Order: sequence, then structure tokens, then C-alpha cells
Amino acid sequence: MYIPRPFQEHDITVLQRLIQANPLGLLVVQIEGVLEAFDIPFELCPDEGEFGTLRAHIARANPLWRGVQPDQDVLVVFRGAQGYISPSWYPGKQEHHKEVPTWNYQTVQARGRIAVRDDADFILRQITSLTRQQEAQSDLPWQVSDAPPAFIDSMLKAIVGIEIPLASLVGKTKLGQNKKREDQAGAAQGLMAKGEVAIGEAMLASLAGRDKT
Repeated sequence: MYIPRPFQEHDITVLQRLIQANPLGLLVVQIEGVLEAFDIPFELCPDEGEFGTLRAHIARANPLWRGVQPDQDVLVVFRGAQGYISPSWYPGKQEHHKEVPTWNYQTVQARGRIAVRDDADFILRQITSLTRQQEAQSDLPWQVSDAPPAFIDSMLKAIVGIEIPLASLVGKTKLGQNKKREDQAGAAQGLMAKGEVAIGEAMLASLAGRDKT
């Protein structure tokens, strides 16, 4: 991944939090000489290994788990907030007009070796943990135990677990850090006025970090 210096993010905790806030990852893997991509919601266990461990489950009908080789290297891409930046949002544009459109975004690339976990205990733990994580903000959180045991047993037979101990995490947070402070703030406000709050807030947080240095 191409990462100019202003957009490099080396803090592992920041990268892990971005993954946890955006758990739908794009798993990229080579199967029989062909690159394949699979959208999968992952659970990140941040304290397992140097960079953490990703766990997930997929449908047994999904060809992924039969196609990968044991300990095959894979790439998982996680996308955070993103948005188009208009040059009109930069106050500096009114002075010199030397601005062009761009796109701001947050992304993390996670690499590791995939393992297929085709056992009911692992899968039950994984879906229970992932559900608990995703239901945490609900007023009436759903639990796996809310469903009849026989129904859950039938569901477990229809899915397969996967696990990826991570060997690296590489992040890019392109939030206007290469712009003047007033231009970064103007672009953030422009995004938020359009309703693109997440990327706007991320840019303002980045700006606040700059002001502390």
C-alpha cells in the first residue's frame, strides 16, 4: 500500500480500534491461482499475538474454506470513514485557487496465515463473542441463548470457523494532514454539512492532535 508520510499510522492500538469499529473486512486470497475476495465480518482479539488475531465464521457452502491451503498467507482490508473533498471547502482556495479535489479515508491492511476451524466449540464461542460485541449498544441485546438450542445446533452445522493470527497491521489515515490547519478544518466542516459526519469528525480529531504538537 502506498502511504505518504503525513498519512502513516503506526499506533497498533489505533489500527485495532479502527478494525473493531469497522469489522466487515474484505478477505483477499489466492485459490487455485485466482485471486478471490470475500466480505466477512471479523472479530478482532487484540491481545492474542503481537498484532492480534482475527476470527470469523462463514457458510459451509462458501468455497473459501475448502479452497485455501493450510497456513496460507491472506490479506484482509478494513475500511473506515471516507468521503470526497471539494476544493471549495478550503479557505486557501479563495486566495490562490491552487487546489484540486481529493478523497479522504481510513484503511487498515491486516496480513496473516489463515486456519480453518471446523469444530462446533470454536464456532459457538466465536458467534457468541461476535454477537455480544455487536449487540453491546442495544437496549435489548440479543443473545445466542435466546434461540432454541436445537435451532442453534442446526445453524452451527451450516457454518465453518476461520482464524487468522496477524503477522502485520499497516494503516493509512488520509485526513488532510498535509493541508494547512484552516483548510483541514474547512474540509471537515464541508463534509459534516453534507451529513458525512464520521469522516468529518475523524478529520477534526486529527486536527486537534496537530494542535497539541
